Amino acid sequence: MAKAKLIAPYGGKLVNLVVTGKEREELLAKTAQLPSIKITARNLCDLELIATGGFSPLTTFMGKADYDRVLKEMRLADGTVFPLPITLTADPKELPTVGEELVLRDANFDVIAIMTLDEIFHWDAETEASLAYGTTDAKHPMVSEMARWNKVCISGPMKVLNLPKYYDFVNLRHTPAQVREMLEKMGHDNVVAFQTRNPLHRIHEELTKRAAAQVNGSLIIHPVVGMTKPGDVDHYTRVRTYKALVDNHYDKNNTMLSLLPLAMRMAGPKEAILHAIIRRNHGANHFIVGRDHAGPGNDSLGKPFYGPYDAQELMKQHEAEIGVKMIPFEMLVYLPDEQRYVEEKDVPKGAKVANISGTQVRDDYLAKGKLLPEWFTRPETAEILRETYPARHKQGFCIWFTGLSGSGKTATTQVLRSLLLERGRELAILDGDVVRTHLSKGLGFSKEDRDTNILRIGFVAGEIVHAGGGVICAAISPYRSTREEARKMVGENFIEIFMDTPVEICEQRDVKGLYAKARQAMQDGKPMGFTGVDDPYEPPINPEITLKGFGSSPEDNARIILKYLEEQGFVLPIK
Repeated sequence: MAKAKLIAPYGGKLVNLVVTGKEREELLAKTAQLPSIKITARNLCDLELIATGGFSPLTTFMGKADYDRVLKEMRLADGTVFPLPITLTADPKELPTVGEELVLRDANFDVIAIMTLDEIFHWDAETEASLAYGTTDAKHPMVSEMARWNKVCISGPMKVLNLPKYYDFVNLRHTPAQVREMLEKMGHDNVVAFQTRNPLHRIHEELTKRAAAQVNGSLIIHPVVGMTKPGDVDHYTRVRTYKALVDNHYDKNNTMLSLLPLAMRMAGPKEAILHAIIRRNHGANHFIVGRDHAGPGNDSLGKPFYGPYDAQELMKQHEAEIGVKMIPFEMLVYLPDEQRYVEEKDVPKGAKVANISGTQVRDDYLAKGKLLPEWFTRPETAEILRETYPARHKQGFCIWFTGLSGSGKTATTQVLRSLLLERGRELAILDGDVVRTHLSKGLGFSKEDRDTNILRIGFVAGEIVHAGGGVICAAISPYRSTREEARKMVGENFIEIFMDTPVEICEQRDVKGLYAKARQAMQDGKPMGFTGVDDPYEPPINPEITLKGFGSSPEDNARIILKYLEEQGFVLPIK
């Protein structure tokens, strides 16, 4: 079979910043004498895609000219369509002067790249959130995350000495150049790419096979294994399901599975454009765009951040310029009497239709330890999911109390703990005051220190929940964006409880005299940064449970929470 003639990379050339051989050895020896900064997990994903050409034509993190025009017009400074900013933020105190070299290191302090620092520019999180993502709501994963980024962006030419090291699924991790080589050998000029961050069910399988047949070409199943939406199925589980499907149910002559180390932005329509550009760089000239593509879910008021077909509409506007043709994900349904899948619009009048929503998958099947039906999910996939996700009452969960000092968090926690122990649910308690004594000793009460304290609690809570344990966290946690970051650390089994108690009542209960001390300090011109007095408290907009810390006893409130846990399946009712 002759080699396929794949679409050229976006911008005409596949970027490659990886240095090898003698030059690499010389540069590695040089790094010990250069200043260094650690980059985040997101930065590391972005750097890898810049270095290997996944983000072509980008050759580095965006400078100010590219950044500004991308935010305002979805274009690089030279006019090329590019939907979202790809930036590297840093602490200015850690940076050398412009023109000097800087080593970029990962979380383990291993050398990744050397950057020649060309630009340092200030940015604003709220402005970027509004322009890039269309919202400043902390429920959006990027909005809450950006609130913790450093205050300057840096840019400059990079020489990449080491790509990130992976130990899982190494035979499925390919650079864009390697993917192109494999697709060329398949012999099809047309290639359709499928983006996914979820397990594939039979409808997805049917859709992808139809798409490959429609373009008479090859199919690349290209799941994201970088940062995705908080609460998503972990990539280890997902990739096991993808492998089982591709190995057993797809044509190996025209299908390949490859993993994409992308840190998603959950930017909906704009993210669809980014995904299409990435797939062009991997050799695909067709791209499947689904309903609510890369959607982050609902905002604080319970409304979707983006419309269900916004991504398809934006893709239509830009597909010619990007050079990637969209294949819209048409909603398929299963007709059990005919044992076939059809587009929703083609369902015969009066025909019986079978369908299972994502919520039903979680609540009616996985949470109850039931196998998904074979018409919906291949048995191999259903079994892997059941192994990974035990019944809800065997899963970990986090009860996160938030409210002013004196609102009733600790009193309710004590009662709730007893009620849960009675039901056989062992759990840990992370009280804000206790954590400050041990885990966060030495931290003050600046916003930065408060955030650090809450994120430490969130991290520990997440580790407990992921290990299948229950945990109650009782801390003021005054800032919405920080609570959302804690939610991301824990995952979907995060239950936010707002103790809605007026500050006047909290002051009446204040046996330590902290409120009085804070008010006196404010009068003396020496504010303490005390929440509710001279520092703001941002109440949750849409918590799972709101309780009154007055007029109801701690036992009354604890039983409301217990009832909720029973309804959600985390606690079995007493028979």
